[in-house]
Amino acid sequence: MKIIYSNYLPVKGFRAINLFGIVFARKEHKTLDKRVLNHEAIHTRQILELWVVGFYVWYITEWVFKWIRYGERYRAYREIGFEREAFAHDIDLHYLKRRKRYAFRRYL
Repeated sequence: MKIIYSNYLPVKGFRAINLFGIVFARKEHKTLDKRVLNHEAIHTRQILELWVVGFYVWYITEWVFKWIRYGERYRAYREIGFEREAFAHDIDLHYLKRRKRYAFRRYL
């Protein structure tokens, strides 16, 4: 997984963002720990399963609807199905080896 350290991506308050399988990390975090890298690897698998564009359309649409529902951007982000799967399993470094395709559906 390619990692690019940046002053601009992701926005402040986040450590990393996965864009098209490339992880952008805030420079102030210097190195990403295994948990964060695993979290982003889970997103990469989700991205590939939905043929890239489908992932981002779904992600943004779900975030907007949840933002409207909860009235809070950060809570909306944490409630996105893709994020729920990634946060639930980012500590398990072997999760991707046994993960079934489209496993994110369980978190919708």
